Parts: sequence; C-alpha cells; structure tokens
Amino acid sequence: MYLRNLRLPLAAMLVGVVLNACSIAPTATAPTATKEPDEQAVAEPLLSASGIAHATVRERFVTPLTPEDNVDSPAVWLAPDGNAVLLATAKKTGRLMRYDGDSGVAAGVVGAPGSAAGQFDRPNGIFVADDLLFVVERDNRRVQVLRLPGFESLGSFGQAELQQPYGIWLRAAEGGGYDVLVSDAYMAGKDAKGDDIVPPLAQLDRRLRRYSVRIAGANVVATLRGAIGDTGAAGAIRIPESLWGDSRHDRLLIAEEDTVTGTAVREYDLAGRYRGRTLGLGLFKAQAEGIALWQCADGSGYWIATDQFKDRSLFHIFDRVTLEHLGAFAGETVANTDGIWLHQKGTKRFPDGVFYAVHDDQGVGAFDWREIATALGLRVACST
Repeated sequence: MYLRNLRLPLAAMLVGVVLNACSIAPTATAPTATKEPDEQAVAEPLLSASGIAHATVRERFVTPLTPEDNVDSPAVWLAPDGNAVLLATAKKTGRLMRYDGDSGVAAGVVGAPGSAAGQFDRPNGIFVADDLLFVVERDNRRVQVLRLPGFESLGSFGQAELQQPYGIWLRAAEGGGYDVLVSDAYMAGKDAKGDDIVPPLAQLDRRLRRYSVRIAGANVVATLRGAIGDTGAAGAIRIPESLWGDSRHDRLLIAEEDTVTGTAVREYDLAGRYRGRTLGLGLFKAQAEGIALWQCADGSGYWIATDQFKDRSLFHIFDRVTLEHLGAFAGETVANTDGIWLHQKGTKRFPDGVFYAVHDDQGVGAFDWREIATALGLRVACST
C-alpha cells in the first residue's frame, strides 16, 4: 500500500465522464507489476523486536484464510435488515471476498478477473457509501462503482488519468454526489533488483486525483477536479496508498509507506495542501498503512493508523483534534496488515462498533471496539 508526495493540485480539468455498465473497459496500456512499490527487498521488521509499548486485544474472529487471494482491504455495508456484510478485495484472483461481519463466516465471492463490468483486475482500495461500493482496480486503472446489495456495476471512472491507483476516501458533497480522492502510486521504472524507482520530487504533484461523482439512474457521472501532490522534501508522498479525511477539522491523513525517507503519516488539508506536520516519524518502525477515524459530533475522537509488522500488526491511536499519540494495540493473531475499516455505528454482535484489519494477505480479523477502548482507556461511545 502506498502514498507519497502531496501538494495542492489545481489543474482543474473538468473532464465529464458518463459511463454505463457496458462501457467501462480501461484504455490503459501501462505495464502491470507483480510486486508493488512498498514491497522492496528489505528485511521485514518484527513487533516482537521493536520495543514499542502496546496493549494486546484479542480478535473476536479471523475469517477463513485464503492465501491464494492476496486479500488487501476491507469495508462493511450494513444491510437494511441489520446484518453486517464484510467485503474485502482479493488482488491476485480479481474478485471480492464476502463474509458475515458478525461471525466472519465466508459468504461467497463477488466478480471474476477481467476488464468488463463486474470484473476486477488487481482490486485494492474499497469504500462503502450509502448503497454504493467503490472498488479501486490497479491494473484496470479505474474505480468501479457497484450498487448494493446486488453488486450491479454502474460504471467506472479514472481510466484516462490514473496509472497505478490504490487507495480511496470519499465524502458526501454539497448539493449531492461525492467528493472522491484516489491515490496513485505511479513510479519511474525499476532498478537492477526489480524494485520500483520513486519519481523525482518535481513529478510527485499527482499523488492523488480528485473527482466529483454522482449517480444518474444506472450510470456513473464523474468529473476530474484536479491532482494533488506536494513536491517539497518534507511533504511529498513517495509511496502512497492509504488515506482518510476529516471534514470537521479540514484534515486529510495520508500514509507515507517509503521506509527510505521515513515511513509515517502526513497531514494535509482537504484542499490538498501539506500542513507541515508528519505524524509518527520514528514511531512507525515497519510501514505506515491503513488509516481509520472514530469520530463524535462535537469534533472529538481518535485516529487509528497501522504499522505493518510481519509478526503482528500494531495499531497506533492518535487524538482526533490534537493528533497526540495516545497509545497502541495489537491483536494475538492479525499480522502484516494492509487495509483496515472501522464500523463505528455498531452491528448486532458489536453494538459499540467493530474494527476490521486484514490479516497477512489471507483474511480479515475483527476487534470489538469496547475491548480496544477498555485496553487503552478510550471512550466506548461518544456519550461516555
């Protein structure tokens, strides 16, 4: 997973795209890669050898493990009947994994490899908003939108400009539709070892793409609003993927996965300007990864950011307002985590919320928020 240099975009190109489910084949011809920019040839650090103080919180379940899928990122949809549907992208097999969000029981798969509607090629980032599912596909160079619960493909966007898209975050836009940010980890070729070469700073001005997206009947209508990417040494994102925003505090956090310059989390505003602050530089010892936000209406809450240790993943907690580091926890099993998802509203089994984290490219683990909060002295609910 990876995110790198971000600054203000501003190339406001109004590229209107209206796509139906029958016309979403990608136009890209860029070569695909089996190894990703954050998978460099270095020794994997271990939490057991890190010396970082943390609490241990036992997983309530870990889904069945399917290593052949290369599971990457989870998201949850709460169906009208109250059942939690846990979904996760399967990068290697080009499909979506489906589980019961309260028990972890496998509930089938969605899609198949390919470039047609309802098919996926290296799906990575995933996001649920209302009854819509947004899936980022690296090798189709697009974001595909499906309607839940039937997973009908409504179309896609981004094929004309995305090169190696990975992460996604979105919010409701004023006047309807969505403001969508997609990370793009384009690289400048490979070195003799086969590792990706990070582009020079001046070329990191397109690390995120911003789109206005709305649904018109059974069609996706997307408008490219510009590119984001700071080109300064402190604010640039060399290896991008995970990101999350906070509209209340005009804040966008982006995981910098580059261990050479120092893996950490960069703080931007929602317009894409680097705010001059990097969280956890020196604190993250493995690789900064998935990001989530626990939030209350009064503006308080907690950020969760992943440190991707190979033996057990570590999840750092930061204050939502001040960004002060409040502690960290790890599970008993979950390791090598890429994507995470926090479902704060609760489910039948987890009434005060549930935190999901991918386990070692093979499945998804679930943590009860009440147990996380108790272990770290956090609030269980906004009213407490």
